[in-house]
Amino acid sequence: MTATTYVQQYAPVPTALDALPQPPVGFTGREDDLAFVLRVLDPDRAGGPAVAVLSGWGGVGKTTLAYAAGHAAQKQGWFTGVLLVDLRGYDPHPAQAEDALEALLRSLGVRPEHLPPPGAGREALYRSQLNARQVAGERLLVVVDNASAVGQVQPLLPPGHHGMLITSRNRLPGLGRLRIVNHLQPEDAVALLEAALQNNDPDDLRVERDPEAAERVALACGCLPLALQITAALLAQDPSQPLAERADALARTESVLDGLSDGERSLRAMFDQSLDRLLPQERDLFRLLSLNPGPDISTPAATVLADQPQPATERLLDRLAASHLIDRSPVVRGRWQMHDLLRAYAHEQADTVMARGRVPRRRYDRAHHRLIKYYTEHAEAADTHLRPPGGPVSSQFPDREQALAWFDAERENLIATAHTTTRAGLDLGFALGRYLDWRRRLQDLVVVRSLALDACRTLNDTANEAGAWNNLGTALKELRRFDEARDAHETARTLHQRTGDTRGEAGAWNNLGLALKELRRFDEALTAHETARILHQRTGDTHGEAGAWNNIGSALQELRRFGEAHDAHETARTQFQQTGDTHNEADAWNNLGITYRGLERFDEALSAGRQAVAKLAQAQDWFRTGEAWGELAATLTAAGTDPARVREAWLESATAYTQAGADEEAAASQTHADSTQTVEGQSPAGALPSCEGEPASEDG
Repeated sequence: MTATTYVQQYAPVPTALDALPQPPVGFTGREDDLAFVLRVLDPDRAGGPAVAVLSGWGGVGKTTLAYAAGHAAQKQGWFTGVLLVDLRGYDPHPAQAEDALEALLRSLGVRPEHLPPPGAGREALYRSQLNARQVAGERLLVVVDNASAVGQVQPLLPPGHHGMLITSRNRLPGLGRLRIVNHLQPEDAVALLEAALQNNDPDDLRVERDPEAAERVALACGCLPLALQITAALLAQDPSQPLAERADALARTESVLDGLSDGERSLRAMFDQSLDRLLPQERDLFRLLSLNPGPDISTPAATVLADQPQPATERLLDRLAASHLIDRSPVVRGRWQMHDLLRAYAHEQADTVMARGRVPRRRYDRAHHRLIKYYTEHAEAADTHLRPPGGPVSSQFPDREQALAWFDAERENLIATAHTTTRAGLDLGFALGRYLDWRRRLQDLVVVRSLALDACRTLNDTANEAGAWNNLGTALKELRRFDEARDAHETARTLHQRTGDTRGEAGAWNNLGLALKELRRFDEALTAHETARILHQRTGDTHGEAGAWNNIGSALQELRRFGEAHDAHETARTQFQQTGDTHNEADAWNNLGITYRGLERFDEALSAGRQAVAKLAQAQDWFRTGEAWGELAATLTAAGTDPARVREAWLESATAYTQAGADEEAAASQTHADSTQTVEGQSPAGALPSCEGEPASEDG
């Protein structure tokens, strides 16, 4: 059979200040809980940030209560917008605070390329964004769903007079006012059941006709809203079934989910009953969805698992959603997620089927292999859009923006998949590198590159092991673990030499030079870059040679050999221009400006610096634009230019850094601007460091 590939079109996440879903039909029995939350959120009562923690069992209705409270507070005019983030605290791979900060910043309108790397200012940018909105007269409510630990939430607490609602199965002391959310009272559970049934069919009078049976059903559901919603969906599918029959069926179901409390034993009964009412294909897909290692799944990925046409898979997914066994993502169309209790149940069901024998086990193994292949092949295709110019680019994605958007949507699935098999660790360890570096997810970068290295060793793959060491070294350097980076690149160099891979050896020498430069061993760095240049030239790799020349120039700058540095950067600029790499050409222009300044050729330095800022701004590389404006300001100062022009350059630098989300660098540039304004004729203290030229050489 010919395989068919299904591609979902992704777009960057838009600004989302109205992301709160409506609570499901039948919200009832929470009057006291709702009043408590509204008292906490009332701006007339709050003396600062208003924070409430809703704690209770899974399925008890904490999220629904938070949604209802958020809408009620907005209706009162207390908030101008609502932000929503799901921390998935009880998943195998819960979201970290840095992940949540990224999601919140993007909802606030910060573009992905402007996000600071994890641990480097995201919390500060988040607070500054909220402070700015407070100054503008706005008050936002942040809803944090499914938190499991104080550390997940602490960095997300809003400043000023903004508010926050937190849901958790734990109490999370010290974050805000705690409210324990218990199961519904029987009469409220019956009311929820009736409302859900009549939402499907206003003429459904089964609860009114048999209130005793309705109460039996509610008690069998543990008075948990999730179980009641599932039961209502089942009853809606069979309008002729009496409530007493449904209650009797639940009473006969003796299986329980291991380790759950008494109130949740009947929840598995709900799941069993729900599964029994599905068609075989629907049951099969429900179990197959448990093979997805991440927190959610796209329709194309589910289609790969189901191994059937996408329209048929979409119908099955719709049916599962109608039965409350999966949910549509409230944020991204075409993505699906499971409540964590349902995911555990689906895992158990899949394990039960696989235990029946070799044939079903082989079928599930094949489905899992298809999913891994889907993620790997799409990641490799998206990666081609992030490589330097000149190489083949996959038509799987129309452009770089779509490739990055797919990576953004699937990042957690891809990282989780990399942990599933040795081969997946190898393939995705290479395919994810450029993306994770692009988004500055450096801890994830070290993780996947370590997985790739471990896989190479397991598979005795010496050729790829050299590349894995090289890639791991670049990630370690970005985390400022310079000694480890140097050791990794030296190992890569030795392995490339052993296998006769001259191009790979050149990349290892280049990266070794960058690590040595960070260790301030400039003569050794220069020797390493010279060696890389010779090897790149020998293999006919003009782009690699350009990068080596640029890095040679940077090392020569550190040695104060500006004349030689000028020649190196000029050669790099010309070669980057020849290969069509305008991005790195801009870096070469910036470095040329620095060398001209060192030579006191200020007119040429200013001209080169203006070329750099123009090209970097055009590429929307705002961090490097901020660096380049800082270098221009330093050149203007050295040339004795009017302080007003120097100040203007520093302000441009601060603006660019702000766009990049680099708060510390923006503050430093602003300080330079302020000092230039107040002490005319006195140079700001020091210029910003030069760009490194060519980024680290990647393998794979």
